[in-house]
Amino acid sequence: MKSFLPSELKTPELHGILLGSIGPRPIAFASTMDADGKPNLSPYSFFNVFSANPPIMIFSPARRVRNNTTKHTLENIEKTKEVVINVVNWDIVQQMSLSSTEYEAGVNEFEKSGLNMLKSDIVKPYRVKESPVQYECKVNEIVHLGKEGGAGNLIISEVVKVHVREDLLDDNLKIDQHKIDLVARMGGNWYSRANQGMFEVEKPLSTLGIGVDKIPEYIRFSKTLTGNDLGKLANVERLPDAKAVKHFVESNELANFMEESSEEKIQIIAQEYLNKNEVDKAWKILLAKQ
Repeated sequence: MKSFLPSELKTPELHGILLGSIGPRPIAFASTMDADGKPNLSPYSFFNVFSANPPIMIFSPARRVRNNTTKHTLENIEKTKEVVINVVNWDIVQQMSLSSTEYEAGVNEFEKSGLNMLKSDIVKPYRVKESPVQYECKVNEIVHLGKEGGAGNLIISEVVKVHVREDLLDDNLKIDQHKIDLVARMGGNWYSRANQGMFEVEKPLSTLGIGVDKIPEYIRFSKTLTGNDLGKLANVERLPDAKAVKHFVESNELANFMEESSEEKIQIIAQEYLNKNEVDKAWKILLAKQ
């Protein structure tokens, strides 16, 4: 067994060991609002529930390791003292991951991730409509744990209203753990689906993904492609150009197939590529049907 003092490791090294060994970690999909009323949405896996009476949840938007800057979530909460913590399940995991892209301040991650804003009843930040459980919270306290990159900032949040999708509840208000289909964070690209096991989600680009809002409408409003499919498609820096699409069709002798196939059939083929994480091929076959 190798043993270390924290001071012997670089922060990214210690960070990697912590994330790789402490898990699976629940995900706080935190919705906030800045002082001008612009919404922000971002996930945090330094998170859990710590009290039922009063109902207290704590999550930590840590200072960025690479440049010691703070997250927009923290900056918003310091001004407004309000947050909505949305639960993440399998159906929205790709869109949740996309929302963690480092878009500049003021960019609406609801739009970028393709998730819908739902007005809260007590606090100002919006809820994520697609989340199976949503907690409106007032922030009681912020505890800053340090001033260097990687330092946490504990957001001690008191739940003031709970919203639960009705089909998840039985007559005794117990949540069906199979139906809710929760996911949790692990190290690297790895997640855990509570009722199945581990799976990978490609990290958002270090450059900016185009976002779901930039996907052509005939694809974005597909009845075939899921939110997770759209999340994968949106995590690209740019779309394949016409030359690349044409080469893909010709090299795979798809011209007749494309001409004879319905848009729905093409989207099913694209979905099969997405299931294999072949996002570039999925884009090319979708764009070839324009």
